[in-house]
Order: sequence, then C-alpha cells, then structure tokens
Amino acid sequence: MWNSSFSLSVAPMVDRTDRHFRFLVRQVSLGVRLYTEMTVDQAVLRGNRERLLAFRPEERPLALQLAGKDPESLAEAARIGEAWGYDEINLNLGCPSEKAQEGGYGACLLLDLPRVQEILRAMVEAVKVPVSVKMRLGLGGRETYRGLARSVEAMAEAGVRVFVVHARSALLALSTKANREIPPLRHDWVHRLKEDFPHLAFVTNGGIRSLEEALLHLLRVDGAMLGRAVYEDPFILEEADQRVFGLPHRPSRLEVARRMRAYLEEEALKGTPPWAVLRHMLTLFRGRPKGRLWRRTLSEGRSLKALDQALRLMEEEVGEEGEEKEPGPKGHGEAAPGLAREGV
Repeated sequence: MWNSSFSLSVAPMVDRTDRHFRFLVRQVSLGVRLYTEMTVDQAVLRGNRERLLAFRPEERPLALQLAGKDPESLAEAARIGEAWGYDEINLNLGCPSEKAQEGGYGACLLLDLPRVQEILRAMVEAVKVPVSVKMRLGLGGRETYRGLARSVEAMAEAGVRVFVVHARSALLALSTKANREIPPLRHDWVHRLKEDFPHLAFVTNGGIRSLEEALLHLLRVDGAMLGRAVYEDPFILEEADQRVFGLPHRPSRLEVARRMRAYLEEEALKGTPPWAVLRHMLTLFRGRPKGRLWRRTLSEGRSLKALDQALRLMEEEVGEEGEEKEPGPKGHGEAAPGLAREGV
C-alpha cells in the first residue's frame, strides 16, 4: 500500500465538489482525499462562512482550496480554514479563467513569482496544517522544464512541501474548458520533478480517467488526482480503499444510494433543496441496468419521493451486492448534464 495521505485525491471542481458531492464520494471511498471548490479569499473573509466552509466530519481528509492575490488576506483566510477543521490549505495557481485573470489570481500569478513566494510565506506562517499549491506547468505554451523546476524551488523556499501539478500549460487566451483539452499533457515532467526533488511531495493531475491509470502514476510520484472522471462515475473509486489504502471497504452502488437517501432526508430537515443533493447522484448507476431510468426519475422528480421511486426500481433490478439479478447486456450510462469544470 502507498503510505502518503496524498496518494489519491479528487480535484477541486467549480460547481461540483460541494459538501453534498464530497459526502457522496466519501461513501464510495473512505481514504481518498477531497477538496472544496475554489474559494476566493474575500468570500471567506466577508461571506457566509457557514455556507462556504461547513462540512461533515466524514468528509475528512479534506482540503480547502483558496484563491487570491493578497498575502495578508490569504493568510487570514487560511487561519479561518484551519479553525474550521480543514486538514490542508491549498493555493490555486492554475485557474486560467477570465474572472481569475481580472482578479489577478489563479494561473496568472505564475507571472509574478516573488508575489507567490510572499503569499505562500504568509500562509505557511499563519497555519499549522500543510499549505500546498495546485499549479500548471507554466503559461502560454512557452514553459520549459527548467522554468517549472525554478518555480518549485521558489515555492519550496517559501515553505511549501506538497505540489499538485496539473500537467498542462495554462493558455490565458483560451476558455477554461479549452484549457482542459488543448494544452498537451506532460505527466513525465511531474515524474521528473519527483526525481529532482525527492524531499518534496508531488501529485499529478490532468486527464486521469481510471484507478488503473492512477496506480501507474503512483509508481513515479506521491499522488494522483482524478477530476471529471469521478464526477461522471464515482464508482471508478470502488476499489480504491482496498488497492490504495489497504482498507476493507467496497460498498455497492445500492448501498451508497441508500446512505444518500438517509443523508438527503437529514439535509431536507435543515432546509436543503433536494436537487442540491440529487444532482450529484445522477450517475450513481452509470452503465448499469436501468441506469438511465434512475437518472431520468431523479431529473424529473427532483424530490425525496423521486429518490424513493428510483430506489425501488433499482432494488428490483439489483441484489444487495449491486449486481443485476439476471445478468444481461449492460446499458450505457450518460455523463451528467454539462461537464464538470475541473480545478487546475
């Protein structure tokens, strides 16, 4: 088994990795490390912290991803995150969106390495939990490995020991979606970073679609981070606890659906709209018999009653271990409406 607590993680994804989705993923894997959505420091300082930062203890290990450009503000936001119980504070140095560029945070900060160092020193001094970065290989397609290594050296001097590297360049002239697809992947650069900086921890991210792919990267680096693939089917992590963390945990899809039913009932009593939870459950039976019917029932009903109806349908179809009662040709599930916007 891999010993690093960063061995396997799920990427921060805007409008996806909220507390409801994180709770769902935790039912599939007890060991995988989870991240919040990217959260701007000013929102933490001035916004509704209960809404932004609250989470259930079951979600841990859990990291808070922050974005911003001011050292003092980010340090204070980090302190607040630590006080709320987060296990790690992560600085976003990879988001290429227009909004991030206008705000002077995300990937464009890589143009000002001295400021990045100032920010990271302030954050590291502010908290006792690890401060990590999530970064790109560089900017504009003009990056070099030597330049990447210099950036890592500078951030390590500021006290960072954990680097999550989306193994692509950031092209600031392109959309966020295009930045997930057009710049070529160079996971070998992340592997090389681990060889050149063995005392630091490196997690590689970008285009990893399966647990098998993640395991191959774990032969070269400290961790692998999956993103949209997990949102499209959380059960790509069904063997993660056994194969990565040595935990005897492998629930069936039906078991997870029942746990989420209990969770939704609790959340509804707190005033949470059912769709806030149900939207993350659409792909829970992706590729399984009646998986499309499950999705359609939830999408059309958007209520606890609809979930109960969908559960009855699946209980008729599958046994307690989540396998169909009469094996036959598998259906083909669909991705959730819209692609998850993976963090960078």
